[in-house]
Amino acid sequence: MTLSKRSIKGWFLSFFREVFVYHNSSLEFRAKLLAAMIATNQHMDECEIKILENIAKEIYPDDEARVDVLVRTTKEYVKKIIEKNGLELNELIKSINRELKEEKRFCEKVNIERLSRFLECSQGDEETQLTQTRILEYLQNEIEAYQPQ
Repeated sequence: MTLSKRSIKGWFLSFFREVFVYHNSSLEFRAKLLAAMIATNQHMDECEIKILENIAKEIYPDDEARVDVLVRTTKEYVKKIIEKNGLELNELIKSINRELKEEKRFCEKVNIERLSRFLECSQGDEETQLTQTRILEYLQNEIEAYQPQ
């Protein structure tokens, strides 16, 4: 198995993101938002991965390294939730809420339209769609409450 330079750089930046990634807290916050939507499905398949990658490219159109770090970080959160490895969805949502309260500028990072794209991956799974819809509604209410005037 050969690793490309991009893959190695992405892994390195992801692993050391607190030190080497500019505005790491913003990237972490976005990863949490994306992970909350994906983890409700209790698995990550090609549909979620494709949407995640597209959203990451939209957020960071001129920075492949940040795209890679955002995707990797999101996958880390999702994996922890799905495998019940030290993180639960409710904890993640509480963390998002706490960060919205503390950092009002993060309200601008919440893009309901982008997040709602994950609903297409849960077609036919009413429980997952209901949970995702509730998360979207919750986020909408939170950004309305915390958004700087």
